[in-house]
Amino acid sequence: MTRVEESMVNNFDGHAQASSDIVPASRSIPAQTLIEISPVLFFSKEEYAKHGKFTVLDDYTFKWADGRMALALGLGSLFNHSERPNVSYALDTYTESIKYTTVRDIAPDEELCIFYGHNLWFRPAGTSEKVAALPESDAEDGWGGFSAVGECADPSPFQQSPFEKGDPDEVIPEEELPFTRYKPPPEEEDLDSIRTVEAWVVDVPNPRHITKMLKWLRQAGLETPDLGHLKRIRKIDDTATLLLATLVQSPTSPSPPSGLDLPPPYVTLVPSAPALTPISLKLKSTFWPTLFTPSRKGEAEEWTRGQAHWAWQAMKTTVIAAHDARSRGEMPIAAHVAAPYETGTTGVSPDRSFTGWDTRQSSAHPLRHAVINVVRKMADYQASSSTPARTETPFGLISSASSGPAMTMSGDAEEPRNGANYLLTSLTMFTTHEPCIMCSMALIHSRVKEIVYLRKMPRTGGCGGATCLPTLKGVNHRFGIAHWKEDLNFGEDLHVDDTLDA
Repeated sequence: MTRVEESMVNNFDGHAQASSDIVPASRSIPAQTLIEISPVLFFSKEEYAKHGKFTVLDDYTFKWADGRMALALGLGSLFNHSERPNVSYALDTYTESIKYTTVRDIAPDEELCIFYGHNLWFRPAGTSEKVAALPESDAEDGWGGFSAVGECADPSPFQQSPFEKGDPDEVIPEEELPFTRYKPPPEEEDLDSIRTVEAWVVDVPNPRHITKMLKWLRQAGLETPDLGHLKRIRKIDDTATLLLATLVQSPTSPSPPSGLDLPPPYVTLVPSAPALTPISLKLKSTFWPTLFTPSRKGEAEEWTRGQAHWAWQAMKTTVIAAHDARSRGEMPIAAHVAAPYETGTTGVSPDRSFTGWDTRQSSAHPLRHAVINVVRKMADYQASSSTPARTETPFGLISSASSGPAMTMSGDAEEPRNGANYLLTSLTMFTTHEPCIMCSMALIHSRVKEIVYLRKMPRTGGCGGATCLPTLKGVNHRFGIAHWKEDLNFGEDLHVDDTLDA
């Protein structure tokens, strides 16, 4: 057994009854001290489903990221439960162990306790209410308690979802939705506001060479999604000009295939985003032929009853997670990425959902915001679910291919799938508080589809409070923003200082 600071913990007889056992501190222990690293014993999903869940071990296992169940050895299974724990734990998938760290200063002989969750299989000392059985759920891993907060008792009263009954495919009027959607102002509708980037282009005098050049672009790895909003060819009079690559992608001039007798490539300005309005299309096309995508203008898409109920349940999950965080001594800030809504249903699939909360208090780490924790958890899950393999293209460019959701390339037959290598493409994130500027930028980089938040942060928010990052000039992704209606009595007691970066 690997043990850290073993002298801090008193030894005791491991065969004694759990009701009388405690794990006491042998001396004072400062906050943020690593006191135990417990190795784990794994059960496969099949083993656990057939045997493990029917034994006493079911009460002491953790759900690993890859679906295996882990039994903590060492002190890991001996820490008692507390509603106000003084020890937090984190699942370390790299070393396949569980690390236990103090969240505050510990006095000599004080019992060291962790938080098991709200759904307990026993009656905590000093309580008289009957408690529910512990469900299968993801254990907290130090990035913000990624447990599936499902059927636990609600910490605050919630209205029943008004969208639960009825035809799930019925379209709900905008004013009856549980949130108000932010309508961005028209953008890039005057010449000075057009955002551009520098790009390499080459004139192709002979039209018969166009096909060869397009094939060369694919083989050279230059046909990438960052120019997908532009047409590849511009024709002026009898001259065709081919768009090659941005200067960011190719700082030096690309070298077209020899034998075509082409003039040297040169640099010109091209629009950095598609045209969202007819006025913008006309202006951008003066730089380079641009695609018109009016659906991205921020026009409100219709929501069905089933979608509205899905959103209601997702926000409820988020608020419950925030209450969980507060019971652990954290700030009551939580984030939740719900599994995509499936047409014709009213349920939320927990196996594809990720929930986390702010852990800056227990970790003493300034970056452990709820949004960042969830994004990090999704990245860890994606990494553990795929096995990247390095491949070499005919031009010596190293790319990565995997069996997971990462972007793949395979020569001339397939092109990169736009957005496949981002964590939050087509997903919605629910948060208790408006994300700060740092978290909003993380959402941009992760290509989130939309964000729905509960409480405004007018002094620090990055989605309409202090600023609105998705609408700023130079930002290469736009996501939808919605504010949960305040009269629905969600999270009224989740107040934090309005100067805090949530």
